[in-house]
Amino acid sequence: MAEFSWDVRSPLQRALVAGAYGAQGDSGVALTEIRNFDLVQVMARRGKADETAKAAQARFGVAAPETPKATGTADATLIWSGPDQFLVLSKGGKHSIEALASVFAGSASLSDQSHARALISVSGEKARAMLAKLSSIDLHPSVFGVGAAAATSMDHTSVTLWRGGDRNGQAVFNLLVFATFAESLWHTILDSAAEYGVAVGHSEDLA
Repeated sequence: MAEFSWDVRSPLQRALVAGAYGAQGDSGVALTEIRNFDLVQVMARRGKADETAKAAQARFGVAAPETPKATGTADATLIWSGPDQFLVLSKGGKHSIEALASVFAGSASLSDQSHARALISVSGEKARAMLAKLSSIDLHPSVFGVGAAAATSMDHTSVTLWRGGDRNGQAVFNLLVFATFAESLWHTILDSAAEYGVAVGHSEDLA
């Protein structure tokens, strides 16, 4: 009889090989998979958008994004994902779907996306140039500043893209992609970044 394992595994466990990739020398791009996070989709019910917004304000101390942007709090990031809906990204279970159920009871429908998405952080001097190969979004800092977000596609794959806080003076871009497409997009990103040199790794820390 076949044996099955229900252990939680990263969707990039097979594809991600930590270390240097592509051109030798200094790495122009850093690709980091972020693992073990909580991700909850919050969708306001019909006629309940204002009530959902008030519940989010009370819970997180900031307004939920109503336009394409990402808003950081002390322990979570709220990411616009469409009209009257947003994602809650966090660590440690404080804002898991179980923890948020009572917060949005009656005003919004919740969906646990924690194991349905892969989260990839892209940074480095050439990060913007590499992403420009894959996306039609204008990522120039004058247009796509810290906190800007977009629901877009890369290599025909739907992604949620937002710019996090800068690291060491360099922009940090975050990509959420459905787990079933993560490995394919990962290889595409690697190929696009190879000419710049890539530092590949994974982390438990949110970017």
